[in-house]
Amino acid sequence: MSEAASIEQLSALRMKYHERKNAFLEQDIKVKDPFCVFRDWLSDALNTKEILEPNAAALATVDAEGKPSNRFVLVKEATAEGFTFFTNYGSRKADEIAANPNVAIAIYWMPLRRSVRIEGVAEKIPHAASLKYFHERPRASQIGAAASPQSQRIPSRSHLDEIECSIKAKLGPDGEVPLPNWGGYLVKPHLIEFWQGQTDRLHDRIRFRRGPNVESEIDGQLVHGGENGWVYERLAP
Repeated sequence: MSEAASIEQLSALRMKYHERKNAFLEQDIKVKDPFCVFRDWLSDALNTKEILEPNAAALATVDAEGKPSNRFVLVKEATAEGFTFFTNYGSRKADEIAANPNVAIAIYWMPLRRSVRIEGVAEKIPHAASLKYFHERPRASQIGAAASPQSQRIPSRSHLDEIECSIKAKLGPDGEVPLPNWGGYLVKPHLIEFWQGQTDRLHDRIRFRRGPNVESEIDGQLVHGGENGWVYERLAP
């Protein structure tokens, strides 16, 4: 297949989304709090067998020079406080969060034609919480985290294997794996947007925001009052 033919095929792709009768409407949101909406949508994703990792999310960070980067992480907790993921504290994402804690998360559940965008500030969770979760992971995953100097240059794949073997030999079959420079971040959101695709491309977008003075924007037409300090609004697709 030629390059030109491949491009033509790509531009012709058309995914069938929801029909107008299944629109995502404001009156369908029983509690006007984005965490409640997120829990409902996550429940749908968890119960959709085609979605193998419903907690997979693209995390975007910005370095000290304003250059963005993103990668996929697994959201391990979603509460009214925020969204938690875990990583090596020496990784690129950790360095960038240290320089600029403003981050963005995007989740896409393709079979449901739904996406969630989150913007907020990331902060480390308490050491005790990271330690607890670390030892709840499979032992092989604990050793893998201890063996990997994440985002650092290494000479070869065998280099990682050698470090892993050294850790296993040192700890034996039952030794507790010490917590490496690794732990969780809590993303406290100030913006959560819900997107649901429509076949006619007039997609549904409802955005929740909270922060200083946002409630002063409420006019009952474009900006509406929600629960727990949130306001919400519909955006054009």
